[in-house]
Amino acid sequence: MKGARDDAAERRTQRRIGRPAPEPEDLTARARIRDAALKHFTESGFAKATIRDIARTAGVSPGLVRHHFGSKEGLRDACDAYVLEALNRFNDQATQEREQQPGHVPVGLADRHALDPIQRYLVNALRDDSSVAAPMFDGMVQMVSRWLALADAERTDPPRVDRETRAALMVVQSLGIAAFHEHVSRTMGVDIFSTEGDRKIALAMLDLFSHRLVSPEYAASAEEALAEGPGAVVERSLSPGQPSADQDGDPVPL
Repeated sequence: MKGARDDAAERRTQRRIGRPAPEPEDLTARARIRDAALKHFTESGFAKATIRDIARTAGVSPGLVRHHFGSKEGLRDACDAYVLEALNRFNDQATQEREQQPGHVPVGLADRHALDPIQRYLVNALRDDSSVAAPMFDGMVQMVSRWLALADAERTDPPRVDRETRAALMVVQSLGIAAFHEHVSRTMGVDIFSTEGDRKIALAMLDLFSHRLVSPEYAASAEEALAEGPGAVVERSLSPGQPSADQDGDPVPL
């Protein structure tokens, strides 16, 4: 009876953080193999990861890995599907909560740390440029587009570019943190995958997104300069007292 209660509690926890709720098989060797594969594909890359090493980490025989997944390619397909489903559930939950409770911080955002391994896996999968890289990236762009659609509905001014372009750039920015985790961690003075590091990143992103970096006047001037072509002058209006010319008195070009 205790085991059944533990299994139910685990499923509730997984739903809360946006990951797929484990099926009964996820409490068996199949789940251990998949999780071990996620670890090795992330740390070593698909080409260098081996069935033998994955089996050793999972505590099973290489034969059992092939029994469940057929090949290393089949195992990667299972990992890709698991990761995309986890991201979709996380996004669906957060989007639903935002729609139902405007201004409310989705519960999933409080558990971002649980998604760190998935982000690291995605970075390596996209680096490998495998056949699934494009659909994985496109799926992430679609998820971010849903968030932007909600934000666009509250804007008083029309976006300067299409939603897909903005979503693609946001995906790259997000994955870039995981891709350059060693450099970011060194700069921050804390491992970004630690609880402290994750919290610091979340606070920094909140600060960046809640305070504009350029004024509307500067954005309009920059847009006009882009339309005029290379070398056009942008009249800066970032903050009071900021000069619109360089130290020699010449206008600052775009």
